[in-house]
Amino acid sequence: MLVAAAVCPCPPLLVPEVAGGAAPEMDDARAACFDALAVLAAARSDRLVVVGPAEPSARGPYPQGSRGSFRGFGVDLDVTLGPASEVAPQAHELPPSLAVGGWLLERTAWAGVPVEGLGVGEPLAGARCAETGRRIAGSAPRVALLVMGDGTTCRTLKAPGYFDPRAADFDASVARALGAADVSALLALDEEQAYELGASGRAGWQVLAGAAEDAGLTGRLLYDAAPYGVGYLVAGWS
Repeated sequence: MLVAAAVCPCPPLLVPEVAGGAAPEMDDARAACFDALAVLAAARSDRLVVVGPAEPSARGPYPQGSRGSFRGFGVDLDVTLGPASEVAPQAHELPPSLAVGGWLLERTAWAGVPVEGLGVGEPLAGARCAETGRRIAGSAPRVALLVMGDGTTCRTLKAPGYFDPRAADFDASVARALGAADVSALLALDEEQAYELGASGRAGWQVLAGAAEDAGLTGRLLYDAAPYGVGYLVAGWS
């Protein structure tokens, strides 16, 4: 059963070593992420699953101790997903979203709970996302989710996806749903529109919605902003 969830954005810029001199620009988002992870720690779960967007070749499960790095962003920094493990070796290095999740976990008081990863993304339909969430929620008596993913990439003219007038409304609808732990609203997100607007968090949010259908959790929105023209949202559910 799902007992808690944290939703965080996944730009590598959250990692100060990657951001370099721009690191202070993400201080508020970073602090909100740590507050969301505190919600997970307080829930005393017996399994944590980190869900994040991934390219097709990197989708699927990652066992505890899977390794990732930020070398692709010019930084000699390695991370593991949870404590190092001697479990079967991973087939792929962690995708960036799960590497950022691993970095966040390494810098919190999280300990003593099995941690696994799951890379998801387009074209996983909303119904399949929800079913994946239900399976995760039923996998242990007390399950927690850390859901990594960004909102739209089209909030300003200088945004990675240029400007799209639909982007602000889409992000606002997600923010309302996350703040209210509104499962129905998350399941109703338009998959095609999310893809067109570059919202990489869509699949993960719908995995969360499936996991939380019968959990009766309450939500709290901790951060909602669009630095660099990308929607970043942080929330905690407990």
